[in-house]
Amino acid sequence: MQAVAENRRARHDYFIDDTFEAGIVLEGSEVKSLRDHQVSIKEAYCTIEAGEAWIVGMRISPYSKASLDIPDAVRKRKLLLHRQELKKLFGKTQRRGFTLVPLKIYFNKRGIAKLLIGLCRGKKTIDKRQELKRRDMERERQRMGI
Repeated sequence: MQAVAENRRARHDYFIDDTFEAGIVLEGSEVKSLRDHQVSIKEAYCTIEAGEAWIVGMRISPYSKASLDIPDAVRKRKLLLHRQELKKLFGKTQRRGFTLVPLKIYFNKRGIAKLLIGLCRGKKTIDKRQELKRRDMERERQRMGI
């Protein structure tokens, strides 16, 4: 499973408590654009409205060879999750501080586009600094051979 797009910034800005795999409702030309890696999920986020999960702000560039029915590049797209997962996510996101962040888009073994969603809590600036210090210490240990 090779990642089509990854949101590396999310791991820096959030504590990821849990992850879920969701399908995405796409049109044909959007799937072709995904296979060409013409997607960005940096500004994207997920919401749950009326018992359905949606991804907002994901940019899929129009496929260059498509001629008919070219969808909007930044439209709202529906996510496919099990009912129990939707209930769990809805309950958790209603609590203060939790949000749903897309982490990665990839194609599974059967060739179906999947989105990895993280149930996240925001990091504070001091947490980010401590994480950077910890990484620097690990690099120094690796360099020293310890």
